[in-house]
Amino acid sequence: MKLPDYVMRLACRNRPGIVAAVTTRLFEAGFDILDSQQFDDTDSDSFFVRMHFQATDPNVTSDIESLMQPMVARFDMSITVQHCDQKRRVLIMTSKADHCLADLLYRWRTGEIPMNVVAIVSNHPREAFSHLDLHDIPFHWLPVGEGGKSVQEERVLQLIRESKADLVVLARYMQILSDHLAENLRGKCINIHHSFLPGFKGAKPYHQAYERGVKLIGATAHYVTADLDEGPIIEQDVERISHRDMPDQLVRKGRDIERRVLARAVRYHLEDRVLLNGRKTVVFPG
Repeated sequence: MKLPDYVMRLACRNRPGIVAAVTTRLFEAGFDILDSQQFDDTDSDSFFVRMHFQATDPNVTSDIESLMQPMVARFDMSITVQHCDQKRRVLIMTSKADHCLADLLYRWRTGEIPMNVVAIVSNHPREAFSHLDLHDIPFHWLPVGEGGKSVQEERVLQLIRESKADLVVLARYMQILSDHLAENLRGKCINIHHSFLPGFKGAKPYHQAYERGVKLIGATAHYVTADLDEGPIIEQDVERISHRDMPDQLVRKGRDIERRVLARAVRYHLEDRVLLNGRKTVVFPG
């Protein structure tokens, strides 16, 4: 019989005795700690912990948050607890470029990313994705029509509420979210975009990079905020290129980077490895 296990994230101002108090509390309640990671940010005097622990008996309490209330009050900490067997509900938004969508669906089917895909939303019709096996995932075509962006985004919010989505993934969704929608999705929406040094905005960024002779191309996955492409960064990656790489080769390599960076960011979030630290993140490896 598999015993229940949990992941708990803690954040508070750093003080002596936090880890000792938390681990003692878990031990006395009948839990065995399987993994523990911590980080002390000396700049902000903030302390972050991720603990993975398991009950030693099936009758051990599952109300971890109530169990930890004395620690929360004592250290003025924020806390989240996730049962490891409960997969989060994910809504994916995409546009015509489907490489990130296809990759996420593959990793979902193979069990690499622990999630339940509850809906796909696109500003392009389902026929644009006829080459992909979408199974029976509800597909919603939501173009920005005569009612404008506000009407379309209100429908998006309605779908998020109806599907009870825990996370929204912008898998190359090529529409800028309004401040209103971005604020509603704060901390639960991940975006992927190309990132170069220098940065190239607008149309055909890989062609711009080719014309400037860049030596590195890359991608960034981050939480969405009202500031375009400036949310807390979760994951990044780069790849070296040369003068031999033509624009179509940069596009191909860029797609590979984008899909693996997005996949890692989504997995880190769903495994509760990410904690917000102001405009930055703390990401515990795993």
